[in-house]
Amino acid sequence: MTIPSPCINVCRMDGASGLCSGCQRTLDEIARWSRTDDVERLRILAAVAARRAARAARAEVAR
Repeated sequence: MTIPSPCINVCRMDGASGLCSGCQRTLDEIARWSRTDDVERLRILAAVAARRAARAARAEVAR
């Protein structure tokens, strides 16, 4: 099984968070993606999901 990249071609790094505004990965995660196995890719995707959930929660609180 090969897990596809979460990249959505919105490649802008946020200086404050250190995350890509599009895919929510760090520069290190982006750079390592093509060399990682599926277990590591799933770990990265879990971290991305947690970051997206945290961002959504912060946006909800700000409303």
